[in-house]
Amino acid sequence: MKTVLITGAAGDIGGRLRKLLNGVYPRIQLSDIRQPADLADDESFIAADLADYAQVEKIVRGVDGIVHLGGFSVEGPWETIHRANIVGCYNLFEAAYRAGAKRVVFASSNHAIGFYPRTERIGAHVTVRPDSRYGVSKAFGEAVGALYADKHGMRVTCLRIGNVADAPADERRLSIWLKPEDLTQLVRIGLEHPDIHFEIFYGASDNAASWWDNSTARRFGYRPQGRAEDFRQQALATQRQLTLDVVATRYQGGPFCSDEYDAPPS
Repeated sequence: MKTVLITGAAGDIGGRLRKLLNGVYPRIQLSDIRQPADLADDESFIAADLADYAQVEKIVRGVDGIVHLGGFSVEGPWETIHRANIVGCYNLFEAAYRAGAKRVVFASSNHAIGFYPRTERIGAHVTVRPDSRYGVSKAFGEAVGALYADKHGMRVTCLRIGNVADAPADERRLSIWLKPEDLTQLVRIGLEHPDIHFEIFYGASDNAASWWDNSTARRFGYRPQGRAEDFRQQALATQRQLTLDVVATRYQGGPFCSDEYDAPPS
């Protein structure tokens, strides 16, 4: 990888990756719909709206690999999700393919499988069960990635990211926490490993309470360093201050599942 593009560079995860990947690749190109507030003089940035194909063509020109974090990062109205995460994601893959980009690491989400119960441990190849319109858009992105890998030979890695933070904030995040340095390790596997074709990894650290079997990522050399258990007492102390949400505590997607939930009791 000589030139790597990071979309969504102005977001929290994008900002962390900018620092952690600094110096790893000869050139890192940054893009977002808005310029990062802390953009350094030596960082290269091009503003782009992913829903505008012509703008996407400009940011993918000459890149070897892409870390696609861009889009709307929480639940929202369908019009918003559709424009940013459906149209924008398709534009990114299509423009990348036309420009000759070799690899894409797609930031999927745990919300693509959020309606699995917490009592069930799942692997990377389960049927998607999105918990929101946002989760649907991430399932779509995984499907588009598979299409471009199988039909066009692009090497695609989808990361079902849990929660990237310095520490897990509550009980749910003891299961899904992802240390930023572990995310960087997963991204580098997607950009560099010679045997990547199309893979789905869970974006989670070495969490004793994890609901996910991440053996696929480990097969490609993933060795997470973060341990959510180290923060258990603080996380549970915060949990005791939260209002009980019966639906959220039943499913892996948490409050994304209980939001707008009106299914009959089972």
